Amino acid sequence: MIPTLRTGAHPPSVESETAAVINKKPNVRESVMDRLCKASTRSAQIVLVSRYEDFGFSANQFGTGWEIRRVQQVRDLERVVRGSAPMAGIIDLQATYTDAELTQLEQGLQHLHVMWVAITSTAMLEDERVRRLIRDYCVDYVRTPFSFDELLYTLKHAHGMASLHGARVVEHVAHGPMIGECAPIRMMFRSLAKVAHNDAPVFISGESGTGKELAAQAIHESSNRRKGPFVAINCGAIPPHLVQSELFGYEKGAFTGANQRKIGWIEQAQGGTLFLDEIGDLPLESQVALLRFLQQGMITRLGGHQSIPLDLRIISATHVDLVVAQAEGRFRADLFHRLCVLTLTIPPLRERGEDILLLANAVLAEHGHEAHRRIRGFSACATQAMMQYTWPGNVRELINRVRRAIVMTDNRKITAEDLQLHGGAELPRKTLDAIREEAEREAIRTVMASHGFHVVPAARELNVSRVTLYRLMHKHNIRVDMQAGASAGAAAGE
Repeated sequence: MIPTLRTGAHPPSVESETAAVINKKPNVRESVMDRLCKASTRSAQIVLVSRYEDFGFSANQFGTGWEIRRVQQVRDLERVVRGSAPMAGIIDLQATYTDAELTQLEQGLQHLHVMWVAITSTAMLEDERVRRLIRDYCVDYVRTPFSFDELLYTLKHAHGMASLHGARVVEHVAHGPMIGECAPIRMMFRSLAKVAHNDAPVFISGESGTGKELAAQAIHESSNRRKGPFVAINCGAIPPHLVQSELFGYEKGAFTGANQRKIGWIEQAQGGTLFLDEIGDLPLESQVALLRFLQQGMITRLGGHQSIPLDLRIISATHVDLVVAQAEGRFRADLFHRLCVLTLTIPPLRERGEDILLLANAVLAEHGHEAHRRIRGFSACATQAMMQYTWPGNVRELINRVRRAIVMTDNRKITAEDLQLHGGAELPRKTLDAIREEAEREAIRTVMASHGFHVVPAARELNVSRVTLYRLMHKHNIRVDMQAGASAGAAAGE
């Protein structure tokens, strides 16, 4: 429980000084600032981050309706400021912090709707980390001993500037257990909110372990079909000879062993959402049947003769590169276009920066009770290792490593060795050239797919000639059915 400091008594020395500040005739600059920071009584306007000190602050020192919230544990700061109203923040930088705490602190200081003022000492200003925090995230700072008159005006100024940013905009979509603050994940959340309110098929791309099914659930729960069923199928987990009967169902006597009618997964999703995970592993014959359903909106059970109309939404996902799969004849292009009306890309964990620590702490908070002793967070070496590691298994791997460490560690704080990361040196980092090559390859694949593999419009969007695009496709081993592309180009007047 985070204590909230409301109007109350304060030390006489501070009180007398405060009375002098409040009772004196305000100048023009103070009047303008007071209008800027009109306080709402519904939430705190001042957040104080200090482990040991409250500095004798009380809410009535700032005026009627003000409220102060104190945060004593750095790990709680992000939760307090996320989604809050505009606030001025006081951060106590007299105390020492561990590297992990400084990382958590920096994460909490990045919100634009909170303006920070630091309280520090001359000695602490010798620390480069403290100077960097003040320089990068604070609008001002005071040294102890300080004048409360000076601090009061500075905090009101900070609150007024914070108010110009407005309250943090909360996404109007349920993300479920999905969390993240980095730019790529915020962009994904915005796209998710848009596709959720449309009824067209959605294709979710992303590496294994990034949370594609969670994204599909979030789309369903935010759509007008949320009262209907959400049916999730892993197409790669169904034996090829059973895919047809599992998806479309069958009538009694349709084949040996069919002793009664069975309703298929597609029919079970009537009125709701059907999520086809690992759609890239669907056999070709089942792709034909699925395409027919998408075109006609009806299915026929195996062994049956009656067409059954259905009303449901299709969301599909895969870690397979469907552009390559089409070129190799493993996936139908017409089905791809039917499924990919709206697209959503889940970024890999290695591109999510500080989200790695945010997710790790969330896993620790959820599963910390599984430990045989209380765990107080992650050590500095664990934090560094997690940030350096490339996470080939993405969020799924992060969850597994943290949960294993929770159970197996004998330390108060989880170390890099507990996570079996060994300082983050398990996998080498990519070179800049490798990153550029990967980005170029992904850009070409994405644009080609968005234009139905037609070279002319893709080259136009990429702002290169057709010859250059063909050369780049050859360089990155991106193979497309050239005959289909040529005929499509001729139809377009190429």
